[in-house]
Amino acid sequence: AKLAGLTEVPVVVKDITHAEMLEMSIVENIQRADFNPIEEANAYHRLMTEFGLTQDQAAERVGKSRSAVANFLRLRQLGDAIQKSIIEGAISMGHARALLGLEDAPGRLSAWRTIIAKKLSVRETEQMIRKLKATPPKPAPRQPTEIERHMATLAEELSRYYGTKVTIQRQKKRGTVAIEFYNDDDLDRLLSLLKKSN
Repeated sequence: AKLAGLTEVPVVVKDITHAEMLEMSIVENIQRADFNPIEEANAYHRLMTEFGLTQDQAAERVGKSRSAVANFLRLRQLGDAIQKSIIEGAISMGHARALLGLEDAPGRLSAWRTIIAKKLSVRETEQMIRKLKATPPKPAPRQPTEIERHMATLAEELSRYYGTKVTIQRQKKRGTVAIEFYNDDDLDRLLSLLKKSN
């Protein structure tokens, strides 16, 4: 003001608490600082948790829409490795928003690795995510029953005894035992062992 030759300047003096001053400082940083998306997300989270603000109130403080604030806050759901790549600029906010379309963390991590490895654009990432979501998840493998486990153990024991692959197929109380052989000599050897068993 002195350099400009002003003798009077407009000033607003506010009597505020330390908490209010901290809140104003965070809001000012969000509005002015060159934050990366994760830093901005953490700043919104801090505003809400430390000062008890809702998303609407936080959005109003910084002059942004509630949906914009919500989108930034959702970035905090991504794993550490993905967040780090956002901070480093390896992937953009657009990539991150597409990844959030996947519900499970392992799926997001796998998709993120593909984005990095293939240097996918945001559009390509969105297409990949749509395909992944359209693919039905593989059903969990059925756990074998007690009888199936017992039959498998018996088949292993017979395989060791006869020195060849043995399979047991059971249907209710009936079934078959199949003993593989690879040539005539092998068949003779197995027949000899079967005769000895008798």
